[in-house]
Amino acid sequence: MVVGRRVVARHSAWLARTRRLSSRASSVLSSVDIPTADQELSGVYDGSWKGSGDVLKSICPTTGEVLARVKSATPEELRDALAKSRDAYRYFRTVPAPRRGEILRQIRYALSNKRDELGALVSLEMGKIRTEGIGEVQEFVDICDYGVGLSRMMNGRVVSSERPGHSIVEVPNPLGVVAVLSAFNFPVAVYGWNLALSLAAGNATLWKPSPSTPLCSIAVTKIVSRVLEENGIPGAVASLVIGGKDVGEAVVEDKGIDMVSFTGSEAVGRAVGKVVQSRFGKVLLELGGNNAAVIMPDADMSLAVPAVFFGAVGTAGQRCTSTRRLYLHRDIASEFLAKLEKLYRSVRVGDPLAKETLLGPLHTQNAISIYHDAVGYLRDAGAEIIAGGERYDAPPLDQGNFVKPTIALPKSADPKDRIWRTETFAPVLCAAVFEDVEQAIEWNNAVPQGLSSTLFTRDLRTVGKWIGPEGSDAGIVNVNVGTSGAEIGAAFGGNKSTGWGRESGGDAWKQYVRWSACTINFSDKAPLAQGVDFSA
Repeated sequence: MVVGRRVVARHSAWLARTRRLSSRASSVLSSVDIPTADQELSGVYDGSWKGSGDVLKSICPTTGEVLARVKSATPEELRDALAKSRDAYRYFRTVPAPRRGEILRQIRYALSNKRDELGALVSLEMGKIRTEGIGEVQEFVDICDYGVGLSRMMNGRVVSSERPGHSIVEVPNPLGVVAVLSAFNFPVAVYGWNLALSLAAGNATLWKPSPSTPLCSIAVTKIVSRVLEENGIPGAVASLVIGGKDVGEAVVEDKGIDMVSFTGSEAVGRAVGKVVQSRFGKVLLELGGNNAAVIMPDADMSLAVPAVFFGAVGTAGQRCTSTRRLYLHRDIASEFLAKLEKLYRSVRVGDPLAKETLLGPLHTQNAISIYHDAVGYLRDAGAEIIAGGERYDAPPLDQGNFVKPTIALPKSADPKDRIWRTETFAPVLCAAVFEDVEQAIEWNNAVPQGLSSTLFTRDLRTVGKWIGPEGSDAGIVNVNVGTSGAEIGAAFGGNKSTGWGRESGGDAWKQYVRWSACTINFSDKAPLAQGVDFSA
């Protein structure tokens, strides 16, 4: 009997250490080549897979189950990855740009073949609903398409010279090694925005993803690395180093990194910017977004109400472009809030993998605390809670990080109040009533952040004011569409404490190259500029 009890005890201890995956999770993981057996996964790729550092857990925000354990990078493994990235850059910069575009075309094709499966992985590990997960992967596919064309159009400029027989050209060349530090809320797309432009430019790219979404980064890197290997390109052209704060700090501090692209909080972004600039590296920051929607009295309600609903509730309020502030003209405030409240109370919450679900969980337990702190502060300040304000506590939602989307009507509309100035990364929407468009614009611009904004109106004069020099000071200034859901064709980014960085389309590619101004003398004389005479 004693021996039997010991065997049972050992078996129980083994079970406690063993990952027991649900069929729901196993199906998603196996579809993207993530092992479902109880083994620790390698979290470092620099041409080969490795990882012997701290073990990180990937936890499903819907059920709380451990999806996988991932071995992060040790300091030595990180140094090796950085060195291999540098070597890979020296090779890749000599590959003709159209050939780099062909590599991107193949990456695009490989991603497209696994789009739905990767989208499901995003839903499983991050928590956003399936259609948003698939849409995120589609962004990566789209930016690869963009990069293919860009590889034949990364042009410099010819400038007329004031000196006879001279010409001036501005030439873009590959920059070096670009480090991408991405956040949990877009565990695929943000890397895609950076990788596509960086590869087109001829750089090596090193990815340090959020430690809470390691499986998305492993799955994507497996797809990208296969394409590189098939084309004889060093795998370290697109390296991966999974790890915590120590790994991120080491990447940011390394002088061998020519540019750091960081997406995250304002506080961490401020620290990243200081470190990178102190060593004279380039830095691209995508930080907080405390985004406002302004609803004029002539707004089309059939457009405005659903747009605000998606902007505030989509991704459970965890987009950097999520709608946080709602400014309503006095004439339509009551009607608008009634329509919006009706949508809030009917939102379909549940498993983000289920087709009918519109609201999934927050990503972590800590996010629930942030949500409760924000709602508690609003209540203490006398705000009226119109909808939400608490956690879903009935089974099966009590197993996950589910909270009710909240609409609050604070007593004060003073933009200096913490209620309005602070970004809460959760589905909390604060509303205020304004008298005229000038007041709405003043409130919109009064916060430190400047990522996204939108105005709903049918009046062209109001549109002109909104998008002009006296209008919104955000990086994204929309009209009659929501604050979130940007396309890849335009540059994406924000102003002020959002960081001034630009990713994706537009002129964003110009940050990923090293610019040189070249004056060429093809004459037999060498006159000085500005008519300077320095003859002996």
